[in-house]
Amino acid sequence: MGWIADTVDSVKSIQLRQALIQIVNLGLIVSSALMIWKGLMCITGSESPVVVVLSGSMEPGFKRGDILFLHMSKDPIRTGEIVVFNIDGRDIPIVHRVIKVHERQDTGEAYILTKGDNNDMDDRVLYNHGQNWLQNHHIMGRAVGFLPYVGWVTIMMTEKPVLKYILIGALGLLVITSKD
Repeated sequence: MGWIADTVDSVKSIQLRQALIQIVNLGLIVSSALMIWKGLMCITGSESPVVVVLSGSMEPGFKRGDILFLHMSKDPIRTGEIVVFNIDGRDIPIVHRVIKVHERQDTGEAYILTKGDNNDMDDRVLYNHGQNWLQNHHIMGRAVGFLPYVGWVTIMMTEKPVLKYILIGALGLLVITSKD
């Protein structure tokens, strides 16, 4: 009868060990993703090295769901560049083209005006009340490349939150049930 108790204890020990291994694997996946993101931030010089185009304001160049890769350099921003900027007090960055740049000779500060390629007017209506120009601190990065349509996963999870929970649940289930 003692060998049955030993076998049960042995099975419980194996199950506990497997559960701990799965938790460690999940932690490694999450920490790897964070390290990759932080590494991209260091390499690109941008606080957000990858963004998803959320609207059709830049069509036909960039469509809704395209992923943009950003880079921030010390070079002055020039007319025609596509930049991602953030307005003070707003959470969602905007992807638009620079249509005008004014540089003050005394301070070297640049004043930037943007416009979506598919929009009729410049972006002054998007800026905060009384703000007519963007400054360098508003710019998060310059578009240096893109992947078409890959960002639709992000858009769908944002617009339909239930999909996010289904995906997270499915990934968690996959990690728990996978064998080494």
